[in-house]
Amino acid sequence: MLRPRMDAGLRAELKEFAEVGPPPQFRAHRSLIWFTVASSVVHAGIMAAQAIAEPEERGHLLGDVPALLIVAVVLGALMWRAEESRRART
Repeated sequence: MLRPRMDAGLRAELKEFAEVGPPPQFRAHRSLIWFTVASSVVHAGIMAAQAIAEPEERGHLLGDVPALLIVAVVLGALMWRAEESRRART
């Protein structure tokens, strides 16, 4: 049951980023990193819901879910800091 939810979450996230349109060349990497942040949060949310609903999946609440959220927070903070720095220079 987990696989269809992950696929649906990933498809929704890809659709959201695709609707924004292709980024200019200089923004390509930033867009990919922000996608990683967003998809990590979506993935963590789906895994958390699944772990709460199914007792045999509860171990994910202690390992995978926090790891995905840490990745999202760290990458998001680094990107925010880099964008603030770039704005300050211009």
